[in-house]
Amino acid sequence: MRKFLAVTGVAGLLLAVTACNPPDNRDADAKALRDLEAQWVKDIATKDVEKFASYYTDDASFLPPSSPAVTGKAAIRDMLKAMLSDPNFSLTFTGTKAEVAKSGDVGWTQGNYTMTISDPVTKQAVTDKGKYITVFRKGSDGAWKASADMISSDGPQPPPK
Repeated sequence: MRKFLAVTGVAGLLLAVTACNPPDNRDADAKALRDLEAQWVKDIATKDVEKFASYYTDDASFLPPSSPAVTGKAAIRDMLKAMLSDPNFSLTFTGTKAEVAKSGDVGWTQGNYTMTISDPVTKQAVTDKGKYITVFRKGSDGAWKASADMISSDGPQPPPK
């Protein structure tokens, strides 16, 4: 009987320790973020505002250079709609790093982007290159969504207004 209780106790202890230490899925989650970004670039190329916006959480913030933050999916959608209406608009980005917290519910990517837009005065296409960092949250459904997205141009600073 003592042997049975000891084995049962050890098994219970192992179960408790295992339950407190979820499996480390960071590598798989980082790959999922890289794959998600690759699909995001493809969806941006369709110029479908709903597809583009679907990658953001409802409370996301987009932090563009030399402009105020845009907060909330509806406000981001409005900004994207204006961007996508530009006939010269294109955006590609490539991640150089993807990491996920040990908790498995937060991750981030960073990389480089190339964006082409129309110059507001000349209406000619202007291409900007820079870097970005995006913070993702994993939802209860297991899907990753961007909750903070920031780009930083490698180009010269705009003149003061």
